Amino acid sequence: MEQLTTVLVTLLVLAVLFGLLRRGWTGRVRRQAGIAAPPEPPAGDREARLSVPGMYVATTEHGAPLERIAAHGLGVRARATVLVRDDGVVVDRRGAPALFLPAADIVAVGTSSGMVGKFVERDGLAVLTWRLGPTVVDTGFRTQRAEDKRRLLDAVEAIAPAPHS
Repeated sequence: MEQLTTVLVTLLVLAVLFGLLRRGWTGRVRRQAGIAAPPEPPAGDREARLSVPGMYVATTEHGAPLERIAAHGLGVRARATVLVRDDGVVVDRRGAPALFLPAADIVAVGTSSGMVGKFVERDGLAVLTWRLGPTVVDTGFRTQRAEDKRRLLDAVEAIAPAPHS
């Protein structure tokens, strides 16, 4: 009887914790309702300049690597393949909708040692800074092979508009 009580109390505590986590997540999504939805990747087959497998980490507010954007499914971490095309970057996420970063909206590329939920060695993440409607955001990606990170950043820089002086 004592073991049954312990199991039931544990299950109740876990249910309450999961309920609170869900409530926090839905509250974050509701607060971020004003953030524009990412555009759909253009229809049709377009040849990729580069294809790199790895892990989509998160999209955060620019300069705030701990402020995950949960709206529009952007907060879902997933295995992914990044396709760099002439018209933009497609982050093809498993289990989540593909994310499209139009080339014209890419502001900068760089590296980081971490974003919400994922911290790695110095400069271990590729970070793409882009405009999502009026909001500037950072999208983090961890390449499967370290040598692919530089190739990815160079390919994205090649399609991004030149910075204005």
